[in-house]
Amino acid sequence: MYRSLQIFAFSMLAAASIGALAQTSSIASYDQPALQTLASAPSEAELRTTITKLVSFGTRHTMSDTTSKTRGIGAARQWVKSRFESISHDCGGCIEVVTPSQTFTGKRLPTPTEVMDVVAIKRGKGDPNRVIVMTGHLDSRVTDVMNSKSDAPGANDDASGVAALIEAARLLSKQDNQATLVFAALSGEEQGLYGGKVLADYAVAQGWQVEADLNNDIIGNSRGQNGAIDNTSVRVFSEGTKSNETAAQATYRRYHGGEVDSPSRNMARYMANLADTYLPDLHVHMIYRTDRYGRGGDQVPFLEAGFPAVRVTESHEDYTRQHQDLRIGNTDKDRGVRYGDTIDGIDFRYLAHVTALNTLTMAALSRAPAPPTGVETEGALATDTTVKWNKVSGAIGYLVHWRDTTAPQWQYKQSVGDDDHTVLKDVVIDDWFFGVSSVSADGYESPVVFPGDSGSFTRSPAPASSSTAANH
Repeated sequence: MYRSLQIFAFSMLAAASIGALAQTSSIASYDQPALQTLASAPSEAELRTTITKLVSFGTRHTMSDTTSKTRGIGAARQWVKSRFESISHDCGGCIEVVTPSQTFTGKRLPTPTEVMDVVAIKRGKGDPNRVIVMTGHLDSRVTDVMNSKSDAPGANDDASGVAALIEAARLLSKQDNQATLVFAALSGEEQGLYGGKVLADYAVAQGWQVEADLNNDIIGNSRGQNGAIDNTSVRVFSEGTKSNETAAQATYRRYHGGEVDSPSRNMARYMANLADTYLPDLHVHMIYRTDRYGRGGDQVPFLEAGFPAVRVTESHEDYTRQHQDLRIGNTDKDRGVRYGDTIDGIDFRYLAHVTALNTLTMAALSRAPAPPTGVETEGALATDTTVKWNKVSGAIGYLVHWRDTTAPQWQYKQSVGDDDHTVLKDVVIDDWFFGVSSVSADGYESPVVFPGDSGSFTRSPAPASSSTAANH
């Protein structure tokens, strides 16, 4: 009994000590008026107009018509390009529109096919090589992935994602950003994630330091196939360990930790915190997977290229509206069921909330300093933990974070001034995970960086070792 009381007393003392240490006033501001305004800014009318227009092209299949002005992927790409150009005109030419492309053949592209992305770039004023990307795919499909002729409205998969990124571009076009913002409507997703590869390759060729790709795919429906209705949560998928870590990096990680602290995972935590702070009607459900089970999206080529990336997707999917011919079911199992991805399946209020999450994330990231580099921890055979990092441009201070090794979110933090290290007294390195974020003069905070290669936001140099999932 006495021994149990001793252990309890020690635990309470340790918790009190950590709590006191962590209560140091924060240099980050978690009530940014500009972000409060953006939280309610997305327009349901604008989102509806975009999806209505994209659906009007009949099909946007990657192998559909590229010369018609009214039908097919070519017409859709031209319209998106003109929409970006209109937004740029309204902000005095602040946006550059490019159309990178590559020609592919493959299992779902039996003949050489040009895959073209439509990309709007708003250069950063202070750190233009640091890039935050938002993507959605323009192409659509029906039941037969090779059918490029039948109508494939693709209202939710993925006109919803394209509508969100166009609306985010409109809202952020007249606001300041230190880092560069990229809004990209991709093609070729349904045929093999080709559009994601086109943009990831373009990013590498341009020397972009991609801090994150926010891939939005199927984000506009709030009613699941099973009848569940959820218009207050959205899933954010993130890989646990880097897709292209080396064998040596994996060995180090297995011993010291980092399985749940890739930059992509900490980006998901960042988005969850923004939602908790600014979006009372939307909760981020963090999913510890790269994508839905056995499926894939355009964030995967970014991960394979060594860039952090997450997938944003509605909480409950309706598979009768995905990859389906337009029809009414007539069997005993599905009689009367309306199949097809049509606009009546979109909940525009919900879509506006998910658009707000993306807009807030891009704004906050672009105004914060870059995430710290060179984060390290020391403390073996010691009762204190030393945390070190390299300073980054634009930061006036740093936050050192730590959490229990089984906790999903960072629990404690300590403010540090314009320094490159700190000592956490009476915090034993063995018992916690640690990380560091940077903070700007106006209180914007970067994502948290876990120590070592497993948590670094710097592009991973190892070559990609695998291709993408076959079922998208």
